[in-house]
Amino acid sequence: MGRARILLVEDSRSQAKAAKDFLEKNGYEVILAKNGKTAIKTVKTARVDIILLDLVLPDMNGNEVCRWLKLNEDTKEIPIIMLTVKGEVADKVAGLKAGADDYLPKPYNNVELNARIYACLRTKALQDGLKQKNLQLQNLLKQVEIMAITDQLTGIYNRRQVETILQKEFKTASRYKTPISCMIIDIDHFKAVNDAFGHHTGDAVLKEIAKLIMESAREADIVARWGGDEFIVILPQTKKEEALQAASRIVKAISEHDFQDSPNERITVSIGVTSIPHPSLNIDTEEKLIHTADCALYEAKRNGRRIESI
Repeated sequence: MGRARILLVEDSRSQAKAAKDFLEKNGYEVILAKNGKTAIKTVKTARVDIILLDLVLPDMNGNEVCRWLKLNEDTKEIPIIMLTVKGEVADKVAGLKAGADDYLPKPYNNVELNARIYACLRTKALQDGLKQKNLQLQNLLKQVEIMAITDQLTGIYNRRQVETILQKEFKTASRYKTPISCMIIDIDHFKAVNDAFGHHTGDAVLKEIAKLIMESAREADIVARWGGDEFIVILPQTKKEEALQAASRIVKAISEHDFQDSPNERITVSIGVTSIPHPSLNIDTEEKLIHTADCALYEAKRNGRRIESI
């Protein structure tokens, strides 16, 4: 546990000196405080591993000091051993209720004091180790959760996650009769890019396009990789006219972009757009919404146009 630093809160000069000498001989670093206010100030400004706290202090009761330290977020984990000439059960209970980790009546045996200090430090070390492992586990679980919902290459949502989000958004739109739009984006002649420059360049293009779509989308829009060289954007509370404007921004951003690994190539996309409520089609499921947008994309590709809506 290394060289532990002890805060000894004791108003008796002789008792403080005797305890300090003994503790320093046993390898501890000792900080002295003569009253409760000094003890609190010291703990707030210096690293302390354990506190030996006298119950009777000139300015405030040791239980009050203990209670304050245990209620404070920055100091609540520091072990506290109460020291007092009072040996009544009620006094011990009061100290433990205030948050003390141990209780040692005066006059105490130095060997017993050392053993109790070591026991508190050992317990704290075990608790700190467990907290560290729990923190590592929480971070690992967060990473796993992120991996489960994001596309590994582009870092945006994957197909499974956007399907989950769309299911919720579609139900909300249907229930409250609010519009929702969907666009499916396909990279034009992406196979030719892979054939000409290799899959490494193709992957770089996919990542850059994902970034451009994210930058062109609104904060409320949901952007995901739909698969291969296709992307999908869900636009909640968005009418078709607004979705078409968003699609135009994406087409413009991508067509004007100088791609890092292929700066001399103009890469473009085609987009299929659809929305509900629809004037003529009964789009009553999220699957139909996607299918209709996919059909619009097919028409855009077939007609050589950049954007098509159904």
